[in-house]
Amino acid sequence: MAIRVLVVDDSSFFRRRLTEILAKDGDIDVIDTANNGREAVDKALALRPDVITMDVEMPVLDGISAVREIMQQQRIPILMFSSLTHEGAKATFDALEAGAVDFLPKKFEDIARDKDEAGQLLRDRVKAVARKRTLGRQTFSSTPLASRPAPAASDRLPERPALTRSSFERPKLNERVSSRTAFQASGKTYKLVAIGTSTGGPVALQRIITALPADFPLPIVLIQHMPAAFTGAFAQRLNSLSKIEVREAQDNDVLRPGVAYLAPGGKQMLLEGNEGSCRLRIKEDDSPRITFKPSVDITFATAAKVFSDKVLAIVLTGMGADGREGARLLKQQGARIWAQDEASCVVYGMPQAIAAAGLMDEEVSLNEVAARLITELKHG
Repeated sequence: MAIRVLVVDDSSFFRRRLTEILAKDGDIDVIDTANNGREAVDKALALRPDVITMDVEMPVLDGISAVREIMQQQRIPILMFSSLTHEGAKATFDALEAGAVDFLPKKFEDIARDKDEAGQLLRDRVKAVARKRTLGRQTFSSTPLASRPAPAASDRLPERPALTRSSFERPKLNERVSSRTAFQASGKTYKLVAIGTSTGGPVALQRIITALPADFPLPIVLIQHMPAAFTGAFAQRLNSLSKIEVREAQDNDVLRPGVAYLAPGGKQMLLEGNEGSCRLRIKEDDSPRITFKPSVDITFATAAKVFSDKVLAIVLTGMGADGREGARLLKQQGARIWAQDEASCVVYGMPQAIAAAGLMDEEVSLNEVAARLITELKHG
């Protein structure tokens, strides 16, 4: 059965272009288009598509507001298209917080080497998120809506309180931390936490990082597949919401406890030095053999060289298998590898690759990652 897609954009040229690209795959059917956010909401409720592609800036009702209304009433995966600017990045993260599952730049050439590859990436992304129709439970929060026609009970999202900064409060390391399921800490000693992710990662990282206490005892390196124009804004957003410090990594940064370093888009983040004094090296990468910039594999591999078995690596939601080979090197050194479970992933690709390769020590739900991480380090 074909994946039914609703394309939303105020540009007739872009609507036509997206429709043509998606139509090249026989498993995708563009069932309709909309030219503003209000029309998008109405057509989403009437047509119940499997996936929606959404522009950010539109007349009548903007894309962020449209996402919020749709996700309040239906669980539909929504892919945002945005400009590669600082303001575009901020708007995109607002849309993700409202409930969108992922984003792509409007200039397809910015995500691939050529147009054919870019088109295939778009089709693959649509097909990947279409497999996950329960994404509404993973959104952060949404503001109450004005009165709208009520959807069927089966499609209505459960009531949930609005989240504020206080909602992310967590016990300090010396306080008891509870988890939904029993979790036995390994007792290992760590020097670094490394987290890799892709599709669905911004939402997942925000949920984890904002739940960590101010006295978090280790440095954290974050590798998120993201365009260069977005990583600075994303780091600023996480920093504003978190008790720990979050920054976009810079060349020669010295790792410090309680600081999370986000790999800059379009470059590779490497670790060098030793356990007592580790620096980050941020390097350009023009190799045609490396698909992802930043690459989880590359950062994990250098972490294995510097910290050996004293790394806790976590692989979160994402397409593909980036992180598997780096995790293999970490595992050979005796490090521990956690992978997000399928139920809480937007796309169960990267964690599945870890599990299938036999590299996973723990399978963890997104809602439990922060609490389990604190428990693991507390007993280390």
